[in-house]
Amino acid sequence: MKASTQTLNLAYTDRSITRAERALCCAPFQLSLFAAMKAKSVPLPYIAGETGVKEGYTLKFLSEQRVERELMWLIQVGLLRREVDGQGITDSFRLTPLGRQIVDKWNSQKGYLPQPSWWERLVNRLIRWFSLPV
Repeated sequence: MKASTQTLNLAYTDRSITRAERALCCAPFQLSLFAAMKAKSVPLPYIAGETGVKEGYTLKFLSEQRVERELMWLIQVGLLRREVDGQGITDSFRLTPLGRQIVDKWNSQKGYLPQPSWWERLVNRLIRWFSLPV
């Protein structure tokens, strides 16, 4: 397995990075959400609904159910993790080392998430739909 980049002694393949970048830019969230997740955990209710729009995390109203589905996909591709406390899993999310690496890159290069092409959207949707091994 060819390693392309390292963060905190973790190596990621080019394929993993490409898949994660595609998933992130196809998500209905803004870079400000991921910047916040880099600094601290962000609870689901802060992302969904009008609060998410007011915080600048989304451009439009998204239901909690839709937000959770999108966040679960980002967990599956390795960008996010759910926070755990003494009681168990919480409704808060944070970036993984891979997520930090990609967010840092886009924050420093552009200051926003790149717009995905129609092809990237299609590939992302198909991988999600069929739950192909990624």
